[in-house]
Amino acid sequence: MSTHRPPDLGPVRPDGPGLDDTDRLLLEHLSRDGRASYAEIGLLTNLSATAVRRRIDRLRARGAVRGFTVVLDPDLLGWRTEAFVEVYCRPRTSPEELLASLRQFPEVAAAWTVTGDPDALVHLRAADTRHLEAVIERIRKEPGVQRSRSSVVLSQLI
Repeated sequence: MSTHRPPDLGPVRPDGPGLDDTDRLLLEHLSRDGRASYAEIGLLTNLSATAVRRRIDRLRARGAVRGFTVVLDPDLLGWRTEAFVEVYCRPRTSPEELLASLRQFPEVAAAWTVTGDPDALVHLRAADTRHLEAVIERIRKEPGVQRSRSSVVLSQLI
């Protein structure tokens, strides 16, 4: 596997310079199905598989595509227990470091940096309270996390 890294060309906004309508269309298809083959995307965009690969490689090098991931369906997995966890980070922990830590937990449904005392608010989905407690304990053990405070969701109002 190649260890060559493309040059850092800076961030690209979806509506920013350097993106044309075809790039936006490719991004739309990738966001719907990150596992689609270049040939499948090519059929939807009237491009050859080679042209799709070249454009996606360019979008990745420019930072418009940061990676590919799996989005789990918590209901299908039976993860019906929810909690919101306030995360308090150790000094000098960057949002990027916290993001890298949280990405390893499939139970994290969403996470935000926030104003106020906590540094981040994390939405968790788990099978039950035992599963939830185990995930919270694993998050607390992350190097950048100093402590946390959790609130378990009892019912959804809206």
